[in-house]
Amino acid sequence: MFKFKQFSVKQDKTAMKVGTDGVLLGSWTPIRHNPFSILDIGAGTGIIALMLAQRCNAEQIDALEIDEDAYEQAVENFEASPWGDRLFCFHAGLDEFIDEPEDEYDLIVSNPPFYAENYKTESEQRDLARFQDAMPFEELVEAADLLLSENGIFALILPFKEEEKFIALAKEAELYPLKITRVKGNPKSEIKRSLLAFSRNEVSEIETDELVIEIDRHIYTPEYIELTKDFYLKF
Repeated sequence: MFKFKQFSVKQDKTAMKVGTDGVLLGSWTPIRHNPFSILDIGAGTGIIALMLAQRCNAEQIDALEIDEDAYEQAVENFEASPWGDRLFCFHAGLDEFIDEPEDEYDLIVSNPPFYAENYKTESEQRDLARFQDAMPFEELVEAADLLLSENGIFALILPFKEEEKFIALAKEAELYPLKITRVKGNPKSEIKRSLLAFSRNEVSEIETDELVIEIDRHIYTPEYIELTKDFYLKF
């Protein structure tokens, strides 16, 4: 079990454990527009939905998870949290979910599967969670376009090398970057991840910055501590 300051995440049933990507997205996602309804696409353990439940007062926080074990784990984690009455998980794929959309969401988040490379591991469950062919970027953009409210925000985390491609795809659906944070493991390493937030309204100046996680092994930067201090027990 992974313990945070206000909730815990059980992860014994799911292939994808709590990781830095999920914590980054859950901490970073813009909520200044006070979302009433949130959708987490590909919930895994439910960590991002739980972090957003802690950070804001959204009354409807829905999560979507196709893998049965991960779905059961997310439900368990939601029910054990202080915000169980606001959190709900659907056991479905994105394609099924968007077939009959019932709601619009003020905030849509996703830590999507990403290795587009042609290798697979021995674990089918882990592959499903990690490989882009389980949830193509095109499908993610289509879902955001369909389900995002007029003034909503769509936020996700991607490998930096996919950033340009994803922004171009989103632009075709008239979703425009609002904020971009590029993430490095340490000051000397290459940019590894991009945190992206989109809206339906094109802004004249995209808020862009860089975040470095560690100065040295297990010595975290003040910026990373500031971003995640409401969650990690160690900060």
